[in-house]
Amino acid sequence: MTTLNRPGAPQGHVCGIDAAMEVIGGKWKVLILWALHEQPCRRFGELRRLLPGITEKVLASHLRELEADGVVHRASYDEVPPRVEYSLTEDGVRLNAALGPLAAWGRERSAGRGPRE
Repeated sequence: MTTLNRPGAPQGHVCGIDAAMEVIGGKWKVLILWALHEQPCRRFGELRRLLPGITEKVLASHLRELEADGVVHRASYDEVPPRVEYSLTEDGVRLNAALGPLAAWGRERSAGRGPRE
């Protein structure tokens, strides 16, 4: 949502990576997706605790963007106190599966294997 489509390309995208980066671009979105993958339903406060360093404003903004992109589902319950839970949509689950190889690459790299020639 936050990334504007690039002019001069069909639909504003150069390739599939470009389209995916429009959804997951930013410092926190992939970490939010990871947290929602680890446990199917999470409340805002749980997500905030799992992501040290993120501000409430940024978390709320990213959750709204991910919801608008159809990757995160927001369920609001009419209770006192109010309860809101976030979970992955089917597209969100598919996106996390696509990010799996990237996570494996990062784990290998941080384990000291580094770049290969």
